[in-house]
Amino acid sequence: MQNRVDPFGEIFETKARGLWMGNRGNLHNKEGKIVRAFKSKAWITCKLEFNGRKRHIMTPGFYTELFFLDEATAFAAGHRPCFECRREDYNRFKSAWLKGNPRYKFTDKTSIQEIDDIIHRERINRNGLKNTHTENNTDLPDGSFITENNHTYLLFKRHLYLWTPSGYTQCKRFKAAGKSTVLTPASVLNAFRAGYTPQIDLTGI
Repeated sequence: MQNRVDPFGEIFETKARGLWMGNRGNLHNKEGKIVRAFKSKAWITCKLEFNGRKRHIMTPGFYTELFFLDEATAFAAGHRPCFECRREDYNRFKSAWLKGNPRYKFTDKTSIQEIDDIIHRERINRNGLKNTHTENNTDLPDGSFITENNHTYLLFKRHLYLWTPSGYTQCKRFKAAGKSTVLTPASVLNAFRAGYTPQIDLTGI
């Protein structure tokens, strides 16, 4: 099914499975085809299993189940932890987001919808295309995604790992000097810098 998400936030079809499920609202029609990129500004990342709940994938009229290789991929696409099934991760993320983005003058009483509005503006433009931004290489935290020469890479411990639907493959040293084109939303990067560590699946390396 067309329900896997890449670091650009694009939804595509693959036989490879993911470690997290996501939700942007109802995106599919009665035939199970994706007809819109999102229906809600709350793009969330959920556990694959929660309280024994069972779902039929792409049930007509219900939200579309999306899947990610790992949490770092989900963040790059513009998703954040779910309040219901990932309460502890949600609280850690919100706390780190607030700490890392003081210019908004938000507090712990600020609604998550206000944070979602900011992340939404950071992840896509008015034409529905992926927003990217430029960062100094020395300032990028682990878990960042960059694009370079038409390839997509994860940054971890100053190395770049080539992203594929089935996992990370090639590994190369990350240049200390210069700038990079970044996929992960800017405020999410600030949350990483403030202490939130995204889950990364490097089992195949």
